[in-house]
Amino acid sequence: MAPPPATNGTPSLSTLPLTNALMTKLKPAKIFKNAIEPLPPPTPGSQQRANQGPRHITGICFDDRGDHVITAGEDETFRLYNCKTGKPPKTLYSKKYGVDLPRFSHKSTSIIHASTKEDDTIRYHSLHDNKYLQYFRGHKEKVVSLEVSPVDDGFMSGSMDKTVRLWDLRTPHCRGLLTLPSSPIVAYDSTGVVFAVAVNHYSRILLYDQANFDKAPFLVITLEDPTLALISYPPRPIYITSMSFSSNGKYLLVGCSGDAHYVLDAFEGHLLAKLEGHVGLERRNIGAPPSIEPTKGSSGEEVSWTPDSKFIVGGSLDGRIFVWDVQNLPARSGDVDLKVSPTRIPPMIALDGHAGPSRCVKFNPRYAMLCTAGAELAYWLPDQSGDADEIARDMLKKRGPTA
Repeated sequence: MAPPPATNGTPSLSTLPLTNALMTKLKPAKIFKNAIEPLPPPTPGSQQRANQGPRHITGICFDDRGDHVITAGEDETFRLYNCKTGKPPKTLYSKKYGVDLPRFSHKSTSIIHASTKEDDTIRYHSLHDNKYLQYFRGHKEKVVSLEVSPVDDGFMSGSMDKTVRLWDLRTPHCRGLLTLPSSPIVAYDSTGVVFAVAVNHYSRILLYDQANFDKAPFLVITLEDPTLALISYPPRPIYITSMSFSSNGKYLLVGCSGDAHYVLDAFEGHLLAKLEGHVGLERRNIGAPPSIEPTKGSSGEEVSWTPDSKFIVGGSLDGRIFVWDVQNLPARSGDVDLKVSPTRIPPMIALDGHAGPSRCVKFNPRYAMLCTAGAELAYWLPDQSGDADEIARDMLKKRGPTA
């Protein structure tokens, strides 16, 4: 049973601290079944690929205050949702250019996003009056990774043209360029001082000083999982789809398209933990056969930290939402030994309630609210039945949000 509804019929947001008990009580409180336009019916004589399936949401992002969430989908729309009221979303279209990787600037009225057709320009868009504010040109192939600096108007993009570009919202000209041997995935640490670049096919993660990005990386991490050789030989390669630092900067979460995600020590590069239990999202649907070579899948946002970095939440091809408790990660120091197996962490709980693959999973940065997306969008809130819980929640709401 979901939390009691507010006066407008939408569950009120909770600001409770995240605990093991609370994370096991997350329930779908509101589901938007029309979060993406369905595929048009096939024309006579046309054939739909077995691995196609319905359209999916491919990206979601919260604003800094946690009041709004925006989605981008394969229907070439982006939709702005109010997390508190749950009213029908504001829908905007980008039929000419497509839309992917929506990212709020530090204002809830503007976003940047990647294009999926026509060209590979990054667009700065005003949600208030539905106008483009700036164009960032330079990439020659599809942008597959896009992140905004947590501290200023800078942002980074990684593309299939094997480059990382550093930008500033105030100017259309690229202010930094890194050329790599393969398509990169990028991430900032919480201070904006350090950023990471993952290079697929080489299983390397490069850490740079933001102020000296034109110098060599100060740390090169090799992501090698010895346990994969126990499943097949040669072991199936790891395909990295996302990266994110923990809030304290100590750990680096590496999201992958396959059946495992990884947690690394961000200071020395030790492989600490392997998160297991879910079904990887590289395939389009559960009935499609796996490819010989691993691929990205339709989203790169299958896994993320909670704001306090105590837990990791992730999606699965079977629609379940997995929660991993990472409060007691192993400590390692000294030289990195690539033959040491990571600690294998099973999920603390697998939550049901999501229709179809759960391709995007993000936790609200300010409230005890989880957002998941696939063919639908769902708000998850803790089920807090009972008078004592209700009183505690009301008291915490009066104190204001907890980060």
